[in-house]
Amino acid sequence: MSRLTGLQSPFLLGFDGLERALDRASKSADGYPPYNIERLAPLEGEPERLRITLAVAGFSQDQIEVTLEKNELVIRGRPPQEREDKVYLHRGIAARQFVRAFVLAEGMEVLGADLATGLLVVDLARPEPKRSVQRIAISARDESRRIAEKE
Repeated sequence: MSRLTGLQSPFLLGFDGLERALDRASKSADGYPPYNIERLAPLEGEPERLRITLAVAGFSQDQIEVTLEKNELVIRGRPPQEREDKVYLHRGIAARQFVRAFVLAEGMEVLGADLATGLLVVDLARPEPKRSVQRIAISARDESRRIAEKE
Protein backbone atom coordinates (compact mmCIF):
# COMPACT_ATOMS: atom_id res chain seq x y z
CA MET A 1 0.00 0.00 0.00
CA SER A 2 1.47 3.36 -0.99
CA ARG A 3 1.26 6.37 1.26
CA LEU A 4 -0.05 9.64 -0.17
CA THR A 5 1.29 13.04 0.81
CA GLY A 6 -1.04 16.02 1.00
CA LEU A 7 -0.32 17.07 -2.58
CA GLN A 8 -0.80 13.57 -4.02
CA SER A 9 -4.51 13.49 -3.36
CA PRO A 10 -6.55 12.47 -6.42
CA PHE A 11 -8.49 15.74 -5.97
CA LEU A 12 -5.37 17.93 -6.38
CA LEU A 13 -4.36 17.71 -10.02
CA GLY A 14 -1.29 19.39 -11.48
CA PHE A 15 0.46 20.19 -8.19
CA ASP A 16 3.44 17.84 -8.66
CA GLY A 17 5.72 20.78 -9.55
CA LEU A 18 4.72 22.53 -6.34
CA GLU A 19 5.61 19.44 -4.34
CA ARG A 20 9.10 19.35 -5.90
CA ALA A 21 9.57 23.08 -5.15
CA LEU A 22 8.53 22.56 -1.52
CA ASP A 23 11.01 19.71 -1.24
CA ARG A 24 13.83 21.93 -2.59
CA ALA A 25 12.88 24.76 -0.24
CA SER A 26 12.85 22.49 2.80
CA LYS A 27 16.35 21.24 1.96
CA SER A 28 17.68 24.83 1.99
CA ALA A 29 16.43 25.42 5.54
CA ASP A 30 19.51 24.81 7.68
CA GLY A 31 18.89 27.80 9.97
CA TYR A 32 21.46 30.16 8.44
CA PRO A 33 20.98 32.98 7.94
CA PRO A 34 18.08 33.64 10.28
CA TYR A 35 15.07 35.37 8.75
CA ASN A 36 11.66 36.88 9.52
CA ILE A 37 8.54 36.95 7.38
CA GLU A 38 5.99 39.61 8.23
CA ARG A 39 2.66 40.77 6.87
CA LEU A 40 2.63 44.53 6.34
CA ALA A 41 -0.41 46.65 7.07
CA PRO A 42 -2.36 47.04 3.84
CA LEU A 43 -2.39 50.43 2.18
CA GLU A 44 -5.64 51.80 0.80
CA GLY A 45 -6.34 50.22 -2.58
CA GLU A 46 -3.06 48.29 -2.61
CA PRO A 47 -2.62 44.50 -2.60
CA GLU A 48 -1.53 42.62 0.51
CA ARG A 49 2.22 42.91 1.10
CA LEU A 50 4.72 40.59 2.77
CA ARG A 51 8.31 41.27 3.80
CA ILE A 52 11.16 38.78 4.15
CA THR A 53 14.08 40.04 6.25
CA LEU A 54 17.36 38.09 6.37
CA ALA A 55 20.19 38.81 8.83
CA VAL A 56 23.21 38.96 6.51
CA ALA A 57 25.75 40.85 8.62
CA GLY A 58 29.15 40.98 6.96
CA PHE A 59 27.81 40.57 3.41
CA SER A 60 27.96 43.39 0.89
CA GLN A 61 25.52 44.03 -1.93
CA ASP A 62 27.75 42.37 -4.56
CA GLN A 63 28.03 39.19 -2.44
CA ILE A 64 24.26 38.58 -2.37
CA GLU A 65 22.13 37.42 -5.28
CA VAL A 66 18.32 37.42 -5.31
CA THR A 67 16.66 35.49 -8.14
CA LEU A 68 13.11 34.54 -9.02
CA GLU A 69 12.58 31.49 -11.18
CA LYS A 70 9.02 30.34 -11.80
CA ASN A 71 7.50 30.51 -8.31
CA GLU A 72 10.70 30.15 -6.30
CA LEU A 73 12.53 33.08 -4.72
CA VAL A 74 16.18 32.11 -4.13
CA ILE A 75 18.61 34.21 -2.10
CA ARG A 76 22.31 33.28 -2.26
CA GLY A 77 25.20 34.73 -0.32
CA ARG A 78 28.88 34.22 -1.12
CA PRO A 79 31.35 35.85 1.28
CA PRO A 80 34.78 36.93 0.02
CA GLN A 81 37.76 34.63 0.48
CA GLU A 82 39.28 34.88 3.94
CA ARG A 83 42.80 36.24 4.17
CA GLU A 84 45.15 33.52 5.31
CA ASP A 85 47.11 35.91 7.55
CA LYS A 86 44.12 36.36 9.92
CA VAL A 87 44.41 34.55 13.24
CA TYR A 88 41.24 34.36 15.31
CA LEU A 89 41.25 33.95 19.08
CA HIS A 90 37.47 33.49 18.94
CA ARG A 91 35.24 33.31 15.89
CA GLY A 92 31.54 33.67 16.62
CA ILE A 93 30.37 35.59 13.54
CA ALA A 94 29.21 33.23 10.85
CA ALA A 95 30.24 34.32 7.36
CA ARG A 96 29.67 31.28 5.21
CA GLN A 97 27.88 30.95 1.93
CA PHE A 98 24.16 30.26 2.05
CA VAL A 99 21.11 29.54 -0.05
CA ARG A 100 17.58 30.36 1.15
CA ALA A 101 14.63 29.36 -1.03
CA PHE A 102 11.02 30.46 -0.64
CA VAL A 103 8.17 28.99 -2.67
CA LEU A 104 5.80 31.77 -3.72
CA ALA A 105 2.12 31.35 -4.47
CA GLU A 106 0.91 31.87 -8.02
CA GLY A 107 0.62 35.59 -8.77
CA MET A 108 3.02 36.79 -6.05
CA GLU A 109 5.20 39.70 -7.18
CA VAL A 110 8.65 40.67 -5.91
CA LEU A 111 8.60 44.45 -5.43
CA GLY A 112 12.31 44.82 -4.66
CA ALA A 113 15.20 44.10 -2.33
CA ASP A 114 17.16 46.44 -0.06
CA LEU A 115 20.32 45.89 2.00
CA ALA A 116 21.00 48.12 5.02
CA THR A 117 22.56 47.68 8.47
CA GLY A 118 23.20 43.97 7.91
CA LEU A 119 19.60 43.19 6.96
CA LEU A 120 18.40 42.18 3.51
CA VAL A 121 14.74 43.11 3.03
CA VAL A 122 12.71 41.63 0.17
CA ASP A 123 9.21 43.04 -0.31
CA LEU A 124 6.46 41.00 -1.95
CA ALA A 125 2.91 41.77 -3.07
CA ARG A 126 0.02 39.35 -3.24
CA PRO A 127 -2.55 40.82 -5.62
CA GLU A 128 -6.15 39.78 -5.06
CA PRO A 129 -6.91 37.04 -7.59
CA LYS A 130 -9.67 37.70 -10.06
CA ARG A 131 -12.59 35.48 -9.27
CA SER A 132 -14.25 33.90 -12.25
CA VAL A 133 -16.63 31.07 -12.91
CA GLN A 134 -16.35 29.30 -16.22
CA ARG A 135 -19.18 27.14 -17.47
CA ILE A 136 -17.97 24.03 -19.30
CA ALA A 137 -20.18 22.86 -22.14
CA ILE A 138 -21.19 19.20 -22.04
CA SER A 139 -21.42 17.51 -25.40
CA ALA A 140 -23.98 14.73 -25.86
CA ARG A 141 -23.03 11.46 -27.54
CA ASP A 142 -25.36 8.91 -28.95
CA GLU A 143 -24.89 5.53 -27.16
CA SER A 144 -25.11 3.56 -30.45
CA ARG A 145 -22.37 5.75 -31.91
CA ARG A 146 -20.12 5.01 -28.90
CA ILE A 147 -20.58 1.26 -29.35
CA ALA A 148 -19.75 1.56 -33.06
CA GLU A 149 -16.54 3.51 -32.22
CA LYS A 150 -15.35 0.71 -29.93
CA GLU A 151 -15.74 -1.92 -32.69
